[in-house]
Amino acid sequence: MDPALISSTLGYSQCVPGSNPPATTTPPVVTTSTPTVPNPPTSTVPGPAPTGSQIRTVTSPVYHFYLQDRGGVPMLGPESSSGRFTIGGTISLNNSNGTKTYLNLDESGSTPYKALSLGASATTTNWGLEGDTIIIRNPRQLNFLACSTSDRNYYDVFLQTGNGNPPGRTCNMVTMHLPCLC
Repeated sequence: MDPALISSTLGYSQCVPGSNPPATTTPPVVTTSTPTVPNPPTSTVPGPAPTGSQIRTVTSPVYHFYLQDRGGVPMLGPESSSGRFTIGGTISLNNSNGTKTYLNLDESGSTPYKALSLGASATTTNWGLEGDTIIIRNPRQLNFLACSTSDRNYYDVFLQTGNGNPPGRTCNMVTMHLPCLC
């Protein structure tokens, strides 16, 4: 094939010694377009993500299950639905709408375990940290019970204050911690 022809079919012209310029040229194609204005982004997020720390267990069979509000009840469950908490005397769950609910102990009854609840006000004010471990300061207690539910992804949680489990429940003694800050 003629080198002059090759260069002109590729859309450019080149002087090739001993060749003639192309006999015809194609006029350039000019296109115009109407500029488009992008739509502004929309958001379906109801508000800013809550701040605070996650609280999790670090013992099998509930290794890395996270404390959260499940229908108004504090439970251990997957990280994807984990709550964010502020700890210091009280433990507040920081909700995405800016409100707080407080982790409390049910002090009624004489069972060797105490149910946890969430409330609009703090009735338990002696929560604390020992390193990264969640504790009750007075009397000092750091053991919790994680009791299985009908959903294998969620566990009921109780503060262990003695020796015993809720009747008919399969429970494991666990401690709860802030995530590793290593």
